[in-house]
Amino acid sequence: MSSKADKAEKTVYFSIIGSLGLAIIKWLAGFFGNSFALIADAIESTTDIFSSILVLLGIKYSKRPADETHPYGHGRIEPLVTFIVVIFLVISATVIAHQSVINLRTAHEPPEAWTLFVLAGIIIWKEISYQVVSRRAKALNSTSLKADAWHHRSDAITSVAAFIGISVALWLGEGYEYADDWAALFASGFILYNCYHIFRPALGEIMDENLFEDMVNDVKEMSLRVDGVLATDKCFVRKIGMTYIVDLHAVVSPDLSVRQGHDIAHALKDYLMLNMPSISNVFVHIEPFDPAAAKKANS
Repeated sequence: MSSKADKAEKTVYFSIIGSLGLAIIKWLAGFFGNSFALIADAIESTTDIFSSILVLLGIKYSKRPADETHPYGHGRIEPLVTFIVVIFLVISATVIAHQSVINLRTAHEPPEAWTLFVLAGIIIWKEISYQVVSRRAKALNSTSLKADAWHHRSDAITSVAAFIGISVALWLGEGYEYADDWAALFASGFILYNCYHIFRPALGEIMDENLFEDMVNDVKEMSLRVDGVLATDKCFVRKIGMTYIVDLHAVVSPDLSVRQGHDIAHALKDYLMLNMPSISNVFVHIEPFDPAAAKKANS
């Protein structure tokens, strides 16, 4: 768990440094290049910095081991941080949309042509950042890192929108100066759309929603390899932080002693945790084999 969290922290530091550098570039280019789409993009990058800091703090907190008041560990902080990240995204999208509408009602000069070169470099870097953070989020099974990755992707898309808007304003000339502002408005809508896709999995995680059917099947299949386990009944999986906790009902012979059943439960737990490293704990409930119930289930 600790090594996973350490890797996640390094990934977030990468996000913070990258977003800080790009925010400065975008603010300067937007101001001197007369492009609100770039300024909107800068707002997005600025919120990225704060949200990444929140993700970092959340990951640091989630590393704490289980204690008397948190017997399941501190991993639940991850989806909670994800909710806060989504709030940051919603606020930034709202600010961008509001300012875009104001600019559409105000006459202004078209953006400078050199801003396109700035945006081209930003788009490439943000897409690379998304791929790096997204792969690490998948490898580490981190909800908050996934949200952080989507910050990079939404940033790249707002930059693409800005690039298109500025291009239209420059190439079509007089009368199309507002294409830049329409691009920023479109970008704000896309950010809100992404908010849902970030929020929904985190909500399912905090509500212990049944989202891990593949893992349930793997747990049941592996359980049958343990001596003494005749079958499995109920199996529930919950995600806490970057790991999973399993509640499993194992069926054994009714003729076994309490000690034998206890030993099988421990052997089953150890086997699952050894062969499925993403599982941090397994709670095994032993059930006696009932031939009549088995016959009914198979009929």
